[in-house]
Amino acid sequence: MTTLTGAYVVLRPATDADIAPLAVIRSAPEVTLWWGPEEDYPAAVAEDIDRTFVVEVDGRIIGAVQTYEEEDPMYRHAGMDIYLEPTAHGKGIGTDAVRTMAKHLIRTVGHHRLVIDPAAANTAAVRAYEKVGFRKVGVLRAYERGPDGTFHDGLLLDLLAEDLAD
Repeated sequence: MTTLTGAYVVLRPATDADIAPLAVIRSAPEVTLWWGPEEDYPAAVAEDIDRTFVVEVDGRIIGAVQTYEEEDPMYRHAGMDIYLEPTAHGKGIGTDAVRTMAKHLIRTVGHHRLVIDPAAANTAAVRAYEKVGFRKVGVLRAYERGPDGTFHDGLLLDLLAEDLAD
């Protein structure tokens, strides 16, 4: 994995030293609202550390982008998830991080299609993804269990290489 630079963010491969600061961000109520609570935040972060990029702004860790790839040639694509500390919300940082990762996955790794699946009620995240060029595909009914214990809808969005907004 390589370091990626956006307009506001630097995305760099996460290391074990990033687990503790990312666990603090991941446990913020504004993040757990969408990502759900964990019994052990450091363990949850560590579980995906090998597919995580740290989001930095001005040298400060403010979140993470996680990626995954489907390698079956019939269905090859990549996906991502993102979380940011609450002080970074609403400032275009998430949009920049998603755009930076999308450029990397399309232009460097060679994917033609990307997906992302936020909670349907997370309108701020959906707006950020749409600014990058993601389009709504459909509602994933009763897709994920929320912090209240009930299932909530998700929203599937995808981005084709030609839709990537610079």
